[in-house]
Amino acid sequence: MMLNEEIKIPTSYIQTLLNRVQERGYDTEQLLKEAQIDRAELEQHRYFSAVRFGKLYQCARGAMQDEWFGMLTGGKIHKGSFRLLSLLMVQCKTLRQALRRAREFGHICRGFKITVGLDEIDDVARVRMEALDHVDPDEYKEIITNSNPATIRTTMAAWQRHWSWLIGSEVTVLKTYFAFPKPKDDWEMAQFSSKETVFDHDFNGFEFPRALLDYSIIQTAETAEEFVRIAQFSLIVNIGEEHTTKSRIKAMLNQNVGHNMLCADRVAERLNMSLTTLRRHLQVEDTSFQRLKDECRMEAAFHYLGCPDISNREIAERLGFDEVSVFFRAFKKWTGLTPGQYRTSHSVGD
Repeated sequence: MMLNEEIKIPTSYIQTLLNRVQERGYDTEQLLKEAQIDRAELEQHRYFSAVRFGKLYQCARGAMQDEWFGMLTGGKIHKGSFRLLSLLMVQCKTLRQALRRAREFGHICRGFKITVGLDEIDDVARVRMEALDHVDPDEYKEIITNSNPATIRTTMAAWQRHWSWLIGSEVTVLKTYFAFPKPKDDWEMAQFSSKETVFDHDFNGFEFPRALLDYSIIQTAETAEEFVRIAQFSLIVNIGEEHTTKSRIKAMLNQNVGHNMLCADRVAERLNMSLTTLRRHLQVEDTSFQRLKDECRMEAAFHYLGCPDISNREIAERLGFDEVSVFFRAFKKWTGLTPGQYRTSHSVGD
């Protein structure tokens, strides 16, 4: 079956991104031009290509030289900081140690004013946004008060996705707290599932099973380098938060799309179901485990092909293909195009 149906996201994501760019004083029309997006497309369609959104986000981040654009940090973060943070966190033994190291990193990296606070209460781990030690409480309060609710939620969603990647298992959000009233409009930008949501609370944060803090960090310096390349897509772009077997499996598979991609048996085990039950659920949802693996690899391939410094051979290796020719055949089956044709037709800034 062909996989050339594009992943779609609400067009409102684009407008939210453009609003943030405009607030920083940058020319949104020039940005759209660089990403090869016609504003008329945004006005005519309710949903938009997630891949093209990723390109727009990449252009925005480059224009403002802000590697953490879209997430709440309190200041402008210099290029390379996210890469360094990821490399430091993968050296930790457990998620608990990694979160502590992330907090330490915020104290020494210029630009950060907001960090992650961690409390362990019975069988629950609670994380929350809080000011770094050098930040005046009134300044922190002003930053939070003036922040768009979508940015706060995007930031927490990015935390959850980053930590899930670190341990190779989804960090299940049990309860989410927001220090603002419930928005009247639909959420925009990155989202995540939460079993319970509380608004008008005294902090922004969420809770997850405490046992996850003892999970081992399974990533390495090598996989961290790969993750950093697609971080702006995988952390910011929301591909859907529906509570389906398909979405839960894709969340797991996206943690590693290379040779170490999870097999069906491991996924079934993590979902606490038999392999037969997993296959039956996917059949009901009109898909299969192999199709989901192909979709994850295809989505990663889209991003890698947008990076001119990564060769087709290197992309094939990162996606777990033993031969570049096998990658070429798979990509053409997915899209109807060769990798070279896709690069030519989707190049940014030409």
